[in-house]
Amino acid sequence: MDNIIVFAILAAVILVAAIASVITTRIMRAVTALLFVLFAIAGMYFLLGYTYLGAAQLSIYAGGMTMIYIFAIQLVSKQKLQNFKEKINMKRFITGFIVALFGAATVITVQLKSFFFEKFFTQTDTEVSMDYIGTALVGSGKYQHVLAFEFISLFLLACIIGGLVVSRNQKEEK
Repeated sequence: MDNIIVFAILAAVILVAAIASVITTRIMRAVTALLFVLFAIAGMYFLLGYTYLGAAQLSIYAGGMTMIYIFAIQLVSKQKLQNFKEKINMKRFITGFIVALFGAATVITVQLKSFFFEKFFTQTDTEVSMDYIGTALVGSGKYQHVLAFEFISLFLLACIIGGLVVSRNQKEEK
């Protein structure tokens, strides 16, 4: 029963912080809310007993958030960082909301057709081993995710290069 209460608290933190991260117009508040989401996800891993994944979540993503803080501070001047506000365009907001609803409906439909919820709510005593999770994360076979990690690393490299180009262009303009 305690695990369910902790799970509910962590789920609420994830939902509230994720919504706050998307809704806020200030970059530092958005990054801080995203940091709370990532900490709560690490808490979920610890709750499930996956201490390695929880520690990896904390070390990798907390480090990533630190890098986002540094880029935000370096790329945006202090005055702009404190007073940065974006006006909400209602047309874009409504369009985004409709697209999000369509995406959520698609995901729920796929989950219902695959009987995900029935499998989720039935109690099974099968436990997934850490060997299986590790192999699934870094394996190159079917249903394994090494290719996704490679794409993410290329994407992060492109973000770093883009940040350097933007910062260099700002220095040349001054």
